[in-house]
Amino acid sequence: MDNLRFIRETMERAGTFTAVSGWGEISIGVSAVLAALVADRQPTSLRWVAVWLAEAVVAGTISAWATSRKARSARVPLLSGPGQKLVLAFAPAMLVGAVLTAACVLQGLEHMLPAVWMLLYGAGVIAAGAYSVRIVPVMGMGFIAVGTVALFAPAAWGSALLIAGFGGLHIAFGFMIARRHGG
Repeated sequence: MDNLRFIRETMERAGTFTAVSGWGEISIGVSAVLAALVADRQPTSLRWVAVWLAEAVVAGTISAWATSRKARSARVPLLSGPGQKLVLAFAPAMLVGAVLTAACVLQGLEHMLPAVWMLLYGAGVIAAGAYSVRIVPVMGMGFIAVGTVALFAPAAWGSALLIAGFGGLHIAFGFMIARRHGG
């Protein structure tokens, strides 16, 4: 019995996390588009940042709920084996993003945030995607591409690039994930 338990645990750790929710990704994309529209109406850059930080909480909540729902229905362990590795691979880039967000706001560099957010999000998605289905790291590369454009584009393009990245990429890849891997 100990050998069987060891084999099962080893296989769980080596597997991929398949509970990424395509419909959750689509929902995140829609909420990002709405956040961009609200953020653009803010009178100050600090309030613009506040809208996007609220969106990060909304997106994280959607992701956690949709992923746990899909994992439960597929009987996939959420925070053990590949699921735990996925979270641990994604978390450092998000932590760095939070630190750099604070630094950019304190230094008056809010115009850099679209690039910073998409580049780090893309890096986190690629790292986490090593433990997920193949299309996830491809989505991360898309974020790095859009983030790179944002890094060198005029600041006025920031909101449009955030819509393209956090809105468009989540929606497009969400449909692909839903079609190929269910929900």
